[in-house]
Amino acid sequence: MSDKPEKFIDENGLRLDGRKLDQIRDIKIEVGVLARADGSCYLEFGKNMVIAAVYGPREVHPRHQQDSTRAIVRYKYNMASFSVEDRKRPGPDRRSTEVSKVSREALEDQVFTEYFPKSAIDIFVEVLQADAGTRTAALNAASVALADAGIPMRGLVSACAFGKVDDTLVLDLSKDEDNYGQADVPIAMTQDGKITLLQMDGHLTPEELKTGLVMAQEGCRQVYEVQRQALMDHYAKMQDANEDETEAPSVEEVITAEENEASEDVNTGTEEVEEVDEEVAGETVEEVPEIKENVPEEEDEETDKEIVEEPDTEEEDSHE
Repeated sequence: MSDKPEKFIDENGLRLDGRKLDQIRDIKIEVGVLARADGSCYLEFGKNMVIAAVYGPREVHPRHQQDSTRAIVRYKYNMASFSVEDRKRPGPDRRSTEVSKVSREALEDQVFTEYFPKSAIDIFVEVLQADAGTRTAALNAASVALADAGIPMRGLVSACAFGKVDDTLVLDLSKDEDNYGQADVPIAMTQDGKITLLQMDGHLTPEELKTGLVMAQEGCRQVYEVQRQALMDHYAKMQDANEDETEAPSVEEVITAEENEASEDVNTGTEEVEEVDEEVAGETVEEVPEIKENVPEEEDEETDKEIVEEPDTEEEDSHE
């Protein structure tokens, strides 16, 4: 207990991490991160890192767990051995079993299980790094993964927690607030305000509980907006990718186009060769006669010169 802070809230009304009393931690959500799962989600809630995968609806094993009227929802929550400072013993424990049970009940009510009789919908959640509020972070990731898998749902489930530190209510407890606070109340609800999970560890007055519920409702609304935006962005990217694939030519079209280009190149080359041959032949035919005609003209000129020069020589001799 020596690590307990002296004060959780300073004189300016700010908490240890600089947040206001009603401010949640930063959230980051990525949808469709696992290719082999039907639906998946990676979520960062503060320093929490969670990944969720959904498989199904699929055949139930063992078969004696089948329900002839609806699908069964199975939820497995697990914390990795390296998710906490002191290495956690691998495998299930009482806490993970309890969290799995209440989380399954929080999500099952929002799934149209009657659409898939004799089948199972399996949800696996792995906490990669824990920093208080892992069950609410896991629920948020699982809800998005269900939507990514295309499971018909009445609505997304959003989760957040409120608690009490220094006799003051705060929203979305941090690690120290969770460990040394006076109360911790995780809540999950739908966008219309229906509560699907409510637990309490600690002591609160009825008035504090009512005030805390209002704070948690606002926190869940903010979480829901992030969930919704992440899903919209994901499906917008998928739509753009599908349009690009539609516009892109198929393999057969590419091969056919290349063959056509190759045949055009061959035909063009043949035509060029024929033109060159014709030009060469035409030049040969035109030049040969010119050579034949020019030779006699030179000979005639030289003969005329000789004939003209001879009389002059004879006249010079006579004068002598």
